[in-house]
Amino acid sequence: MDGALPNKRLTVAEYLTWAEGAPAGRYELFRGEVVEMAPERARHNLLKFAAATALRDAIRRSSVQATAYTDGMTVVIDDSTAREPDALVQFTPIALDSLIADAPVIVVEVASPSSEGSDIATKLAEYFSVASIQHYLIVDLNALVIHHQRQADGKILTRIIRDGDITLEPPGLVIPYDEMVPKLD
Repeated sequence: MDGALPNKRLTVAEYLTWAEGAPAGRYELFRGEVVEMAPERARHNLLKFAAATALRDAIRRSSVQATAYTDGMTVVIDDSTAREPDALVQFTPIALDSLIADAPVIVVEVASPSSEGSDIATKLAEYFSVASIQHYLIVDLNALVIHHQRQADGKILTRIIRDGDITLEPPGLVIPYDEMVPKLD
């Protein structure tokens, strides 16, 4: 770890202040501790870009008024945890100087060997603790999408998608699987 990381627990507000002057790299806040994220390989980066582009294109094809964002936007889980998903969709505009997506509806993580356990378990519980989130998509490096969807009764429905369309209802987006998970080999 870089010696410039804080050596004390931070609140999300303190973390965001720290992050604006942080050393180069990518970080999240987990239970008050700044966690440096592993460097990403080209495959991860291309899948992350494909996910954000697929979300943007699905929004354009629909009548949904929303915006897709790439990584870099912070999703506040609670006072001591803030995540940075690989892509997200929000209905309401985010102020151009803001670091926070305050009401994301869809969040996407591209699993990597260093984050897979966290993406599948910890982040699943964290993201669905945010009232606005309806869908959590995990793009697996083995060419599948794990789609977690909040039901009206609060239960989470999970689907594994390997082809066809990914339907995100609400808000009414349809994403062809091949756009979300393009062939990279």
